[in-house]
Parts: sequence; structure tokens; C-alpha cells
Amino acid sequence: MGIICNYLKPNYVLIAFIILFSILQNYCFCITTQKHNNSSAGSRFSAAVATWYGDPNGAGSVGGACGYGFNVEKRPFSAMIAAGNANLFQSGMGCGACYQVKCRRSENAACSGKAVTVTITDECGCDNQNVHFDLSGAAFGAMAKPGRAQALRNAGTFKVEYRRVRCNYPRTNLAFDIDKGSNPNYFACVVKYVNGDGDLSAVDLQTRNDNEWLPMQHSWGATWKVDLANGVKAPFSIRITTRRTNKTIVARHVIPADWQPGKSYQSLAN
Repeated sequence: MGIICNYLKPNYVLIAFIILFSILQNYCFCITTQKHNNSSAGSRFSAAVATWYGDPNGAGSVGGACGYGFNVEKRPFSAMIAAGNANLFQSGMGCGACYQVKCRRSENAACSGKAVTVTITDECGCDNQNVHFDLSGAAFGAMAKPGRAQALRNAGTFKVEYRRVRCNYPRTNLAFDIDKGSNPNYFACVVKYVNGDGDLSAVDLQTRNDNEWLPMQHSWGATWKVDLANGVKAPFSIRITTRRTNKTIVARHVIPADWQPGKSYQSLAN
């Protein structure tokens, strides 16, 4: 009997080792998968079409259909913008989204093959069967080899590759431009410089009178609006929710008690 027990002991050790190895192997697999799922947006490039508009070295148009106004020429946009067709603009819900775009060296000798990052700030009436970027002259030229920007722009239209990326506005605060038509019973604003997703799925407003959040409606472009009851007082807090990752950012008391239509107010929350 003693001989049988001594013979079985090594088998139990081997079985325990196999079970432990199996557990550890599955655990490592889970960790690897989770890391992969947390990768940054838009890891693969897809096919698209690109054109350019406006001045050769300019910002396309003054503001465009998203309502950013002259800000498109200034930092942080710095004229690196694009008008998107319906696939990108999405009736204004695509305003603020960021993309990397690069031309193909096989398409044009002036192409560098390096990607440039642009923000959707405008709408173009382009072919909607493809993803179409109507880039500013500055952004289009930035895809060229050094000294070949105009040669690239002379091509007019060609195939490009694009991918969605996170927006990154260093040293720039989240901003709210108050619509000039706003008054004590109607409030509307453009939301801009949203780090990360860039575009929004929801905007809510909280008044001094109430702890509840009032849902704002998407009006046009990057503008959101809400009707206010009589006697509602500022300061207002604004809560935004991004489209891609559903991230929520709260700008506490960002709109002061003495707010004025046409003014812009900033928040460090971003």
C-alpha cells in the first residue's frame, strides 16, 4: 500500500502544476486583450478623397458651417481645418472631430506621405458616396514635400487616407461662445476646443436656481440652445458629453452672473 501512495504523489504534483499554468496563461491573455481595447482612436487608415478651398495658404472660409468664426485662423486650429461632406459633417454633430489625413506618394510626386491633423469646422457639398475632406489651403499644402505645397495644390483632387484621432489642444481652455441672440429667456452657445473626442452628443445647463440639469438642443453646427424660464439666474454651469467615448466634462459656473451675448467664456475643465 505504501508503494502505491509513493507512486501517486508525483502525479498529483504534475496535475497541480498543469492547473496553475492554465490559470496563469488565461490571466495573461485577459490583460493583453484589455490593453488592446484601450488603444487610441483610429489606429488604421481608410480611403478618402481630398480637395482644397479658399486662399492657398489660408483657413478655407471664415468660420464655416460649425460657427467657429475667425477662430479657425488662430491657435489652436491655426488654419489646419477641413470642411467635411455628409459622412463627416453629420448635420453639424461632427463639428470639432479631429482626423489625420495623408496623401499617397504614388498619386503625386509633390506628396510627402506624412499625415496632417485637421479639425472639422465646415461643411462641403461634396460627393457623399465617399468620405471627402475639403481641406483648407494651408492643410492641403502641409501634406507636401518642402517647397512643393503649390505643386500639390495644383493637383486639385486626389485620393488620400484618413483616420480618426484624439483632439489635442495644449495650453487651451474649453470655451463657450455666447450666441448674439441670447437673452434672459433664451441661451445658446458654441462649444469649442474639446480635448479628446472633439465632437459632442449632449450638452446640459444648470442654473443658480436649480440643481437639476436642463438638456440643451443641438441647434446647428457646434451651437446648442435652451429656453429659460422667467426668473432664471446665472451663473450657469455647463455639462458636455462627448460622442465617441461618452466622456462627461462639467464646467462649473463657467457663465458668470453678468454674462453678455457675443462674449466668450472659458473653463479649465477639459
